[in-house]
Amino acid sequence: MIKIYVSPSCSSCRKVKKWFDEQKIPYQERNIFHAVLDSKELKEMLAKSENGTDDIISNRSKIIKEQNIDFDNMSMNEMIKFIQDNPSILKRPIMVDDRRIQVGYNEEEIRTFIPRARRIAEQNCNPQCCENYPNCEHIKATLSDISNSLKETKNK
Repeated sequence: MIKIYVSPSCSSCRKVKKWFDEQKIPYQERNIFHAVLDSKELKEMLAKSENGTDDIISNRSKIIKEQNIDFDNMSMNEMIKFIQDNPSILKRPIMVDDRRIQVGYNEEEIRTFIPRARRIAEQNCNPQCCENYPNCEHIKATLSDISNSLKETKNK
């Protein structure tokens, strides 16, 4: 299940949620200000990011500047505690699934969250290009993905 970490006032967060809704891709929304993020979630974000804290933390954040925070000199537990106490330092939105993380709304990069069969079908399978279109395995997989997504959404 995809988790999307958001804040209520974030316009990019609204765009991401709208995109996932339009694609009928189920997700779990996590408001970073309503619940404390547990250390497991934060460690998962850090592990999946290419550049560690630079990918998920805004160094322009007021609190980081005021307190002259240096994450390189913090232990993992100190860093986790600091983020939990100051969730506003997180960039938003942050999307995480079982394999990847994406920070911010990027129209091209967000497509990686579309199931593979559906991406192939969108690119290659249409009545003009695919001679086996009515029986195309990609179209069948796409319909199956959409059906499963709708079932998951109904069961929430």
